Amino acid sequence: MSTSFEPIQRLHHFAWRCRDAGETRAFYEDLLGLPLTHIIRADTVPSTGEHCPYVHLFFSLEDGSSVAFFDLGDGQVAEPSPNTPAWVNHLALRVGSLEALERAKRRLQEAGVQVLGVTDHGFVRSIYFFDPNGIRLELTVDMTDGAVSQADRLQARATLDAWLVEKAAR
Repeated sequence: MSTSFEPIQRLHHFAWRCRDAGETRAFYEDLLGLPLTHIIRADTVPSTGEHCPYVHLFFSLEDGSSVAFFDLGDGQVAEPSPNTPAWVNHLALRVGSLEALERAKRRLQEAGVQVLGVTDHGFVRSIYFFDPNGIRLELTVDMTDGAVSQADRLQARATLDAWLVEKAAR
């Protein structure tokens, strides 16, 4: 019996609740340039059989993955977690260059979106902003070739192990 899990190839989509499908489409398609490529309109949830009219929108990234949303028709957004700072939960999307990051920042600001950054994290530089649903987004550019070195992989586990020991000691 194999002990390894099936290889996961890439992200297919990540979905959130949105307040309004039209407002969300305008932000992701018109402003961010992610094309609306698929929509599902249903009254019943296929996985549970629950009656809940909705539309499910998919906006494609260049690699074929998607950012997706559910409009449940009630004008509500997902409530933020009361025990989590607003900066923690976010979706980071990569752009191709520092110049592209700066152009994106200007376009967002011209559209009235408040943008934080450019923030230098060493291996990436990023800007941060919120979509109309209160979802924090990060646009980021790799400052390395994007590959994770063997040294980084080994250091990651050692750093995590040290954090776990420190946290347990508190």
